[in-house]
Amino acid sequence: MDIKKLLSEMTLAEKLGQLTQLNAVFFNAENDADITGPAAKLHIGEDDISLTGSVLNFTSAALMKKTQDAAMARQPHHIPLLFMQDVIHGFRTVYPIPLAMGCSFDETLVEDCARMAAKEAAVSGVHVTFSPMMDLARDARWGRVMESPGEDPTLNGRVGAAFVRGYQGDGTDPYDIPACVKHFAAYGAPEAGRDYAPVELSEHTLREYYLPAYRACVDAGVKMIMPAFNTIGGVPCTANRHLLDTILRREWGFKGVVISDYHAHHEMVKHGVAENDKEAVALAVNAGCDIEMMSTATYRFAKELLDEGRITMEQIDAATLRVLELKNQLGLFENPYRVASEKEEKRLHLCPEHRALARRAAEESAVLLKNDGVLPFSKALRKVAVIGPFAKEQGIKGNWAGNGRDEDCVTVLAGVRTLLPDAEVATTRGCSWELGETKVPDLEEAVELASEADAVVLCLGEYQHHSGEGNSRATLTLSPAQMTLARAVLDANKNTAVVLFNGRPLVIPELSAIAPAILDMWQPGTEGGNAAARLLFGDANPCGKLSMSFPYHEGQCPIYYSHLHTGRPVANPKEITQTGYCSRYMDVPVDPLYVFGHGLSYNTYTYDNLTLSADVIHPGEELEVAVTVKNEGKRYGKETVQLYIRDKVASVARPVKELKDFVKLELEAGESAAVIFTITEEDLRFHTVSGAFDSEAGEFEVMVGKSSDELLAATFRLEK
Repeated sequence: MDIKKLLSEMTLAEKLGQLTQLNAVFFNAENDADITGPAAKLHIGEDDISLTGSVLNFTSAALMKKTQDAAMARQPHHIPLLFMQDVIHGFRTVYPIPLAMGCSFDETLVEDCARMAAKEAAVSGVHVTFSPMMDLARDARWGRVMESPGEDPTLNGRVGAAFVRGYQGDGTDPYDIPACVKHFAAYGAPEAGRDYAPVELSEHTLREYYLPAYRACVDAGVKMIMPAFNTIGGVPCTANRHLLDTILRREWGFKGVVISDYHAHHEMVKHGVAENDKEAVALAVNAGCDIEMMSTATYRFAKELLDEGRITMEQIDAATLRVLELKNQLGLFENPYRVASEKEEKRLHLCPEHRALARRAAEESAVLLKNDGVLPFSKALRKVAVIGPFAKEQGIKGNWAGNGRDEDCVTVLAGVRTLLPDAEVATTRGCSWELGETKVPDLEEAVELASEADAVVLCLGEYQHHSGEGNSRATLTLSPAQMTLARAVLDANKNTAVVLFNGRPLVIPELSAIAPAILDMWQPGTEGGNAAARLLFGDANPCGKLSMSFPYHEGQCPIYYSHLHTGRPVANPKEITQTGYCSRYMDVPVDPLYVFGHGLSYNTYTYDNLTLSADVIHPGEELEVAVTVKNEGKRYGKETVQLYIRDKVASVARPVKELKDFVKLELEAGESAAVIFTITEEDLRFHTVSGAFDSEAGEFEVMVGKSSDELLAATFRLEK
């Protein structure tokens, strides 16, 4: 297709239609009443809808085909629609939430899961996914932490690039679907952890910590970017020329499509930076936003703005061309359905291969937070009690789960019964998972079952719709009812393991103190119950590491391992101190309950022989960092070896440590392996006091270990 020729033949209204995205309901109303209300609210009519360039929120291949046929028949140049959808952690077969996937520290696993999601989505007619989310998340109160890989720029960038590779492939496979990185930028740092709230960051902090993961996805070739809802320095990201033009397009060289978030243009009026929708369009177009999602201000007011000279035809043409080029890359002009197929939906959705991958992802994302020798349980046990509000709860797939359905999810109870067909497996809910619940109607039954059982699986946590967009929480503890249940069950049977379901780090200091074992499954997806059972009874060995710190108390938020030094540090950040005039709390420790990178196994891994190939490094040289890791356990397992660096003296304060690299080892029982990391001068660069991205000569500490807290250390110097 000659896209430039097509562009030259299009009317202004057609071009503006290509820059408008509407919900699928506008194209498939069963009767006039279904569409009249929404259309009137957006101040558009049937003729306007016929010019729309893209669609979101549809459900199947059949609906996609019907919509595409109707739209192309009405569009003057028969331009096909782009179909976009939130495919965040699976389409029909759901794997764990992205925060959990970050805990896998496994880029290959992430890429495989994204590839699976792309296939299932593509056969249902999806052309573009609104994923991955690269918002650095350091405040567990924010509900959307479940969509982020975690709190570290390096980990997030590598996970994000893996998602992009998995979705997009090399562009030659018919199942490849373009990815859309969101939310640009710093949406993960809202004031007080409250969704949609303002973000206040210095340019240094923005560039040093919040932008690198988005940049990694741009470097991986992502096709689309979505600006965030929030303001930075009082400027909404959708209208932020510094972000969308200076940084994204000019500095990073991004050539793809920029699409607003849902109704974001109109929200600029609510932010108070635009008097009305027309003013919002002027801001967004001049900033570099191409497609307007689920509002029609650009379509309605661009002509007036062009006539007034406040935006240019060159801007409209460039934006339209980017949209048409994406459609052309996808081959939509030749095959507007791509691989949408009802037959392929039946073949691929929830197929055994995809379920197996989802189960493996759930196993490798789970984090064993604590184990005092209780786990793994013996599969020879005759009597097991599965207790708690999540014992037989199917709502464990997590928020933003595409077309996933609760009824397809395997519960913990079902997983245990499948794994132990000869055991007696009893259950009771105990209490509900409702926030703030105080009543425990089945407490007596729970205690009786626990006291009679050989082992207890206690399933607690946070319901899937208590995290996600708009679901910020000021209190991150388990409900009073769940804690009452936990105390009683743990008192009745010490051979108890707690299984947590949650979309964010929770505040669980008391539970951590009284429970002999805690396995965090996060929100694990379709195969969560089978994965939990296999982990609990030793068919799988836990290997997940925390990608986000667990606070000791909500008052510590935001909290993260790579914080800066203070001039008055507390003597022991792990203890409550009454010593004044230091950076402390009077009532809780400074450190989190569980740190970034923490995660236990049924093996013990020892680290030894940390050596550096040189004491000094110069630009252009490589420094090798070697360490020996041994599996001291009696079973096969995986261990994530983490490398951190500390710049001891610099022109601006540097973090106490920063993750720079990691390797996930596979080790048989008793096996040792030498791990060699490579450090170059480029790895030591940062945004200096002058604003340059450069390294500075001086002494560095390199640390290698099993978490951000358990590390071997050595020093070297950079000379320039």
